[in-house]
Amino acid sequence: MFQESQFGSQQGGASASLWLADSPRRKAPAPPQDWRSRLRDWAEDVELVPDLGQRIGSLTWFRGLATCFGLCAAALYLSPGFRPVPGAPGPTLNDAQYDEVRSQMITPLALGADSGRHMGSTDAVQPLRETPERPQIELSAQVGSSDTLPRALSRAGVSSGDIATIMTMVGGDIDAGVKPGTLLDIVLGRRASRDRPRPLDKLAFRARLDLGLELTRAGGALSVKRLPIRVDNTPLRIQGVVGDSIYRSARAAGAPPKAVQAFLRVIAQQVDLGNIGAGDRYDIVTEYRHAETGDVEVGDLLYAGLKRARGKSIDMLKWTSNGRTEWFEASGVGERRGVLAAPVAGRMSSGFGMRRHPILGYTRMHAGIDFAARYGSPIYAVTDGVVAYAGRHGGHGNYVRIQHGGGLATGYAHMSRIAAVPGQRVRRGQVIGYVGSTGLSTGPHLHYELYRNGATVNPLSVKFTTTAQLAGRELAAFRARLAQYQGLRVGLHDNFAQKAPAAPVASGK
Repeated sequence: MFQESQFGSQQGGASASLWLADSPRRKAPAPPQDWRSRLRDWAEDVELVPDLGQRIGSLTWFRGLATCFGLCAAALYLSPGFRPVPGAPGPTLNDAQYDEVRSQMITPLALGADSGRHMGSTDAVQPLRETPERPQIELSAQVGSSDTLPRALSRAGVSSGDIATIMTMVGGDIDAGVKPGTLLDIVLGRRASRDRPRPLDKLAFRARLDLGLELTRAGGALSVKRLPIRVDNTPLRIQGVVGDSIYRSARAAGAPPKAVQAFLRVIAQQVDLGNIGAGDRYDIVTEYRHAETGDVEVGDLLYAGLKRARGKSIDMLKWTSNGRTEWFEASGVGERRGVLAAPVAGRMSSGFGMRRHPILGYTRMHAGIDFAARYGSPIYAVTDGVVAYAGRHGGHGNYVRIQHGGGLATGYAHMSRIAAVPGQRVRRGQVIGYVGSTGLSTGPHLHYELYRNGATVNPLSVKFTTTAQLAGRELAAFRARLAQYQGLRVGLHDNFAQKAPAAPVASGK
C-alpha cells in the first residue's frame, strides 16, 4: 500500500511536469506606469501637429487645426499686451551739462578735441578771417614714364616762371630728358600774397647717372650746383651652365632681364633654342654703368657666346661697319639679310604676268606685283641700296627705283608722296614713300617691281641675300675687341678706391 501511494504520487508528478512543458509561455505582467509615461505614449500614437497642407478634411487634419487654434489662443492670452511701459522722464540738463554732453559728440572730435573732457567750442570762440600759411612746403615728386621735367614740376606747384628759369639753367645737362622714375626733392617758400604762387626755394634731382643737380634760391635768385658722380663703365660679364631653362639659368646667375632677352634673340638667329640642352655654357657681356652711389644702368648687349656640349659653338659680337651696326661671327662674317616678305603692310592683289589692264582695256604684261593697302601707308625698302630715281615716271606716277648691287634693283610705283631722294643710301626697312594712287591707277595700292640686269622678273621667284664680311684692319680691330670681352673677369667690377671690391656674381644653373 505504501508503494502504490508512492507510485501514484510519482505518476501525478509526471503529469504535472508534462502540463507545464506543453502549456504556452505567458507574458510577465508589465509594471505600472505613471501618468507622464502614459501621456508620452499617447502623444506618440496620436499626431497632434500634422501638416495642414495634406489630407485636408480628415480627422487628423481637424485635430491639427484644433491644435493650431489652441496654441494661438494661448499665445494671445499670455501676451503682456501692446500698451507702452511707463518710465520716469530724464532730468533736464542745465547749460554747463549741455555743453559737456555736446562735446562728446562726433563734431567736436572732428574739430580736434582729443584729450581731457573734449570741451567743444562755445560762443566765445571767434572764427579766423584767414588760415595762416606754412612758411615752407617740402614735398617729393616723380617723373612719370611718359612725362617731362616741366610737367612734373608744374604738377608739384612750381610756377611757370620758375620752371622756365630752371630749364634755362639745366637744359644743357638734360639734353636727352630726365629718366622716368627720377625723384624730385622740392621746397616751396612763403608767397607774398594768396593770389600768387609759392616761389621755389630748393630743387634737387638726379640729371644723369653721373650728375646730380641742386638749385637753391639766394637773394631772390636761383643758382645751380652740379654734383659730379663717379661711374664705372666696365661691361658686365655673366657665365653659367644651362639647366632646365637658359633664361632661368642666366637670371639666377645675375644677368639683367634686358640682357638675357637680347642674348636669346641673337642666339635664336644661329641655332634653334629648343636644341640648347642642359650642360651647354652661356657667355653674356652687356653694357653696365655702375655709379658710386650704388645706382646702375644696363645698356645694350655686346657679346653673346654659347659653348655647346654637342654641336658648333657660337660667338657673336656687335660691331659697327660702314655706319651700320649688326652682329658678326667670330670669323668676321656678318648676318645674312634678305628681301622683306612685302614692301608694305597689305595683301597681294595682283600677280606677275599677262593680264587685262583695268584702265587701258587690253591685255598686256603686268611687270610686277600689286599690294592693296590703305592710302598713306608707309612703303619700305626691301633691302639695302642706293636710290637711283625718285620722281614722276609716266604711268607709274610717283616712282622710286633702288639699286641693290649685283645687277638687282627694285621699283615702287603709284606713291602719294616720296620720302627719298636720288643718290640717297637707304637700308632695309627704311621708309621711302607712302601708298597712293598716282599714275595709271584705279585705287590706292603699291606696284612693286624687281629688275635683274635691267629686265623685270617675278619678284616672288628671286630670293637674294647680302652678307657683310670684315677684312684688313677692321677685322684686326674686331678680333681685338672680341678678345677683350672674352678676357673680362666674370661678375661685377667695383673700381672705386674708397669701397671694397664687390663680390662677383656666381655662375648658376
